[in-house]
Amino acid sequence: MKRQSRTYEIALSAIACAVAAGFLMLGSLTQFLLATGYLVAAFAIMVPLGKNFTWGAALCALAAGLLALPVSLWRVVPYFVFFGLHPIVNYLQRRYVKRRWVHIVVELVKTVWFVLAMWLSYYVLTAMAGMVFSEWIEELFYYVLFLGGPVFFWVYDALMFVCQRSVDAAILRFRR
Repeated sequence: MKRQSRTYEIALSAIACAVAAGFLMLGSLTQFLLATGYLVAAFAIMVPLGKNFTWGAALCALAAGLLALPVSLWRVVPYFVFFGLHPIVNYLQRRYVKRRWVHIVVELVKTVWFVLAMWLSYYVLTAMAGMVFSEWIEELFYYVLFLGGPVFFWVYDALMFVCQRSVDAAILRFRR
């Protein structure tokens, strides 16, 4: 397969960055769209990865976060800590990890990373961004995080792998 030009990589990454930054800003402005903003931004980062542009995806994630930073500093922290990097880590895992036991170790490390990122995000969003969660989450936070968090992450991670395959199939149709 012919190597794509740098210009094409920059253009594809810039389009993905614009989409990711737009949805991060929208999610930062309205509390009920915050999770949607993180997810759509993660999907946008998958677009350069569909053409094997790892550096383009990494710069897209960084630029999207930096562009959304002035809208709401504290609501972009979960994106920087987890959601912006997760598609890139999944891509690298899918591409370079070949042994089953290494996959298991990587999944355990990613699970711990997710739980710690959500713990930090909860602290940042409640203490610094002023978000209020429902009362039962406040009371049972550590149970929900440490017992429900890994289960939620395994489902989320499996769905992100499926979404990456579908983005790869859609991007394969691009001529260049």
